[in-house]
Amino acid sequence: MAKGKITFDYEKCKGCLLCVGYCPTKILALDKTHINEKGYNVIMVTDPEKCIGCAFCAIMCPDSVITVEKLKG
Repeated sequence: MAKGKITFDYEKCKGCLLCVGYCPTKILALDKTHINEKGYNVIMVTDPEKCIGCAFCAIMCPDSVITVEKLKG
């Protein structure tokens, strides 16, 4: 199965959870322990090894804060 790497621009993230709802592997969650400069809780990757690189999260993000990179191997 394909692998991917997810990165976030945390300072632009509003924690809207749209990405969480569309992740087929259910590896995204609201990080209740970290708040960005704007006062929002941000999204975290709970299990990076399970990312399949589908980029559904990035497509659904209304603020374009997610980048997904497909990894070889």
